[in-house]
Amino acid sequence: MDQAASHQRARQARTNRAIYWMARIPLQIMLKFYFRASRLGQEQIPGSGPAILASNHRSFFDPFVIGTMSRRPIYYVAKSELFRNPALAWFLSALGAFPVERGVGDRDAIRTALELLARGELVLIFPEGTRTRPGPLGHPRRGVGRLALESGAPVIPLAISGTQDIRKGILLRPRRVRVIAGCPLEFSSEQRSSPALAESVTGEVWQAVSALWQSLGGAPATHDLEEPELARVA
Repeated sequence: MDQAASHQRARQARTNRAIYWMARIPLQIMLKFYFRASRLGQEQIPGSGPAILASNHRSFFDPFVIGTMSRRPIYYVAKSELFRNPALAWFLSALGAFPVERGVGDRDAIRTALELLARGELVLIFPEGTRTRPGPLGHPRRGVGRLALESGAPVIPLAISGTQDIRKGILLRPRRVRVIAGCPLEFSSEQRSSPALAESVTGEVWQAVSALWQSLGGAPATHDLEEPELARVA
C-alpha cells in the first residue's frame, strides 16, 4: 500500500472494526495489569462529532495508549517511513493511521486530517512533530493551530508520561503509564488561517498541554514556537 492509497483509505473508509477490536482488547488488558495505566479526563473526549486531540509525544506506543481514551476510533498521523512496509501500512491504516512527511509541507496529510474532521472523526496529532524524550516538552509546530482554525473543531489537550522507556529492543518493559485529557478548547473558524494566527492558537493549545504535563510531574517547556511542518502547506 503506497502513501496515496493510505490517504485515500483514511478519507473514504472507516477503520477495520475487526482489526481495531482485536488490537484494542489485549492492549487494554496490558495497560491495566502490566503498565498499571491511569487514564484521566476521558469524559473530555466527545462521544460524537469532530475533535482534534493534541498531545506531547514520547514513544511509538503513545497513539495506542491515547486510543484507549475513547471508545470511538481515533485517526492519527504517523511518520511516512512506517508505510514503506506493505503489511505494516495495511495494519496501521486499518487502525486509523495515515502518513505524514516530516520536515516538508505535506498537502496530503493536511487534506486527510481536514476531511476526517469534516466527517466528524477524532484526529490525533503530536504538535512536536516527532518523539521528544527525555526531558521537557519539545517545540510545538503550528499544524494544530491551522487544523483547529480551518476545521472549526475543538481541540482536546492531552499529556502522556511513562512511555518513553517502555521499549528495550523488541521487549516491552513494565512502566507506570499515565495519560490525562483536559477541557476542550474552542476557536473561531477561518477558511484560510494566517501563520501568525495559527501560531497563536498553537501557543494556547501548548500551554494547556504543558499544564497537564506538569500535573503528571513533567518539566515545563523553556522555548518558543518554531516553524511547523503542516502549517507550510499552501
